[in-house]
Amino acid sequence: MNSADLVMQSYGRCCASHGFLDSFYLYFLASSPAVRAKFIDTDMPTQKQLLRHGILNLVMHARGMPDSKLRALGCSHARGGLDIQPELYQLWLDSLLQAVADHDQLCDNHTRQAWREVLNQGISVIKAQY
Repeated sequence: MNSADLVMQSYGRCCASHGFLDSFYLYFLASSPAVRAKFIDTDMPTQKQLLRHGILNLVMHARGMPDSKLRALGCSHARGGLDIQPELYQLWLDSLLQAVADHDQLCDNHTRQAWREVLNQGISVIKAQY
């Protein structure tokens, strides 16, 4: 099984696990004062839906989806938009992997490495727009 397929299966298990996105945001918001500042006055239920779609777009990019959606996301997160500094993406990924480990009962080192490999492909497209 290739990495993108492994991640897609893992993501399905995570989404089926109660509290996956809540766990992610607990880890992510605790990771840095700069991260917490970005979420002041954020509608978190809407944000969680955006996150679900964003992760799916990252996985689909690794499966061959054109990068236009990720470039658009990168533009909205760039200096002229939300101003998400490139170094924050590592905190985002680390927080997501913590949540994956908590919510995917089949998660192992191979699965975590697949997540890093797959998501970093798309994250590099997003960061390039900064």
